Amino acid sequence: MIESISSLHYIFSALIIVTAYVFRGVTGFGSGLIAIPLLALFLPLTFVVPFISIMDISASVLHTLHTRRHVAWKTIFRALPFAVIGVSVALFVIKSINTVILVKALGVFIIVFAIYSLISPELKKSNSRIWPVFAGFFGSFIGTLFGTGGPFYVFYFHLQKMDKTVFRATCASTFLLDGLIRATGFSLSGFYTTAVLLNILYAMPVMMLAMYIGEHLHTNISQRAFQRAIGVFLVVSGMALLFKS
Repeated sequence: MIESISSLHYIFSALIIVTAYVFRGVTGFGSGLIAIPLLALFLPLTFVVPFISIMDISASVLHTLHTRRHVAWKTIFRALPFAVIGVSVALFVIKSINTVILVKALGVFIIVFAIYSLISPELKKSNSRIWPVFAGFFGSFIGTLFGTGGPFYVFYFHLQKMDKTVFRATCASTFLLDGLIRATGFSLSGFYTTAVLLNILYAMPVMMLAMYIGEHLHTNISQRAFQRAIGVFLVVSGMALLFKS
């Protein structure tokens, strides 16, 4: 299917990548939440997730290099052992479940997260040992299945009541390390075909330009209004995946 992709689909893919990584440049996370459900509308999920995983790793490298002094490393390292377990379980699931079911499941996950994002409950600080286990396992498990495990880590970091600068830096470093674990699993499982690698090569300059724009973009839109807009967008894209034939 990848070999026969049309020129129109390439244009749509480029626009999706630009949108996703401009958003990533502004917020520090969320590129997968935008790119994956949209790309999965016309590309196989087994191509899209490994593809975006490498793109996200590259974006995280750029962020980490600029913000490494602000990273809360201890918070990250509490979750990483459970991330390895999450990747292993997810790779088993991918090989055991029909891809159509996975696409529908992605739609459900996107809608549930969008509703949570729209409600946006106030979180109290918590240092419970359960949260790094929860974030590490489910962040990598969902990230490996759908490429959208970031919300679990974001939830975990919000509970730590981090400063905005520390939060962004810690997100970038977490996504880098978690992404490397997932990419290793994808590579060992044979997902990085020549077609995937070539498309990554083509898309990398587009991603880097979009990240640059996002990092230098200033907006007067309030954080709450921005969050609601993204939430509505995710509901629509999740519904589209559910009704995809």
